[in-house]
Amino acid sequence: MSWTNERVELLKKLWTEGHSASQIAGELGGVTRNAVIGKVHRLGLSGRAKTPAPASKPRRSRTTTASTSSSSRPSAPQPQTQGATALKMETAPAPVAQIKPEAEPIAELVPISERASILTLTERTCKWPIGDPSSDDFYFCGRSSDAGVPYCAHHCKIAYQPVSDRRRDRKAVTARAS
Repeated sequence: MSWTNERVELLKKLWTEGHSASQIAGELGGVTRNAVIGKVHRLGLSGRAKTPAPASKPRRSRTTTASTSSSSRPSAPQPQTQGATALKMETAPAPVAQIKPEAEPIAELVPISERASILTLTERTCKWPIGDPSSDDFYFCGRSSDAGVPYCAHHCKIAYQPVSDRRRDRKAVTARAS
């Protein structure tokens, strides 16, 4: 299908009359809705003519009940709500489960004399990182490790947990959280 001058003129006429791209494609035949949209874009046609919106009813201004009331006592100010907050439920945040670490604090486990830097690590030292690597007080555990294992006995217990223990611990944590 090619865009002949007649088809382009019909496209322009239908577009300015406010027809949809699907309607125009059906009228032209042999062209898709997307092809019509593409051609309209390439021709730089402006937005189609809009039908005038029905005139809305003018709103009545609200009058206060205090001015029409014959009571002599002053009325208390009514609480004001805005938007959809009139029925908003006040909810307390959900309690967060505190997980107690099973390992004792590492500062007590690793004496200062055994702490290692990246330069002092060997094949037989524990390479468990302690602290934030971007801070000055970052170090590695440095205790002696078994051959072929990168961590000391304590950190091996933390790093290498049997699958059954991990599943059991995960169930315990999710049960406490619920």
